[in-house]
Amino acid sequence: MSDQPVRVFLVDDQQLVRAGFAMILDATPDMVVAGQAADGQEALDILLGPEAPAVDVVLMDVRMPRLDGVEATRRLRLRPGAPAVVVLTTFDADEDVVAALRAGASGFLLKDAGPTDLLAAIRAAHRGESVVAPAVTRRLIDAYVLARPPAPPTGFATESATDPGAAGRSDERLGRLTDREREVLVAVGQGLSNQEIAGRLHLAEATVKTHLGAILRKLGLRDRVQAVVLAHESGLVPPRP
Repeated sequence: MSDQPVRVFLVDDQQLVRAGFAMILDATPDMVVAGQAADGQEALDILLGPEAPAVDVVLMDVRMPRLDGVEATRRLRLRPGAPAVVVLTTFDADEDVVAALRAGASGFLLKDAGPTDLLAAIRAAHRGESVVAPAVTRRLIDAYVLARPPAPPTGFATESATDPGAAGRSDERLGRLTDREREVLVAVGQGLSNQEIAGRLHLAEATVKTHLGAILRKLGLRDRVQAVVLAHESGLVPPRP
């Protein structure tokens, strides 16, 4: 990890919210506020402009005037070398959160999260990790991916996950995985942490990380969040009642 501080860009239409986050970041030695914007359009104008500041992580509010956080995230993440994006929301059951994850966000953070959680989320995103807690991921998937099957994203098959015979084979990419990697993917889809997976499968946690890295690479996934979505939408992890 570089000794350089993590450069964070704040995007929120509420000035007091931005000010609160900025105070926390300014008091943290390994972080610095790289800039601020009041909505998604202003953020893109700055971050994609000719004099764009160097940014590592963007804290992006979901609902803002002019351009919301979902679309702003989508456009920003299309740019090669774009910073990681953590979306901010008031409710953990916000449907826009799932849309933001699909748009390329690394995860999401509740606005009422404490300073410790905020800083941990920023550091995780900077490391290229997902910042969605497993239990919250599971609730989001249950609420929005499974409750009403959406049009499957590119690369996902349309075969019904309610058909027991289809479970685990409705995405042809799953055939690239070893048996152990499939077991790890199932556990990830069930919302288990690496430590919990290690305990269930009697593996070292480092081995679980190695398997997860292989899964992401073989399936062409960006991060753990996309792995969870694929595990559910492919039928590898069946819907809960």
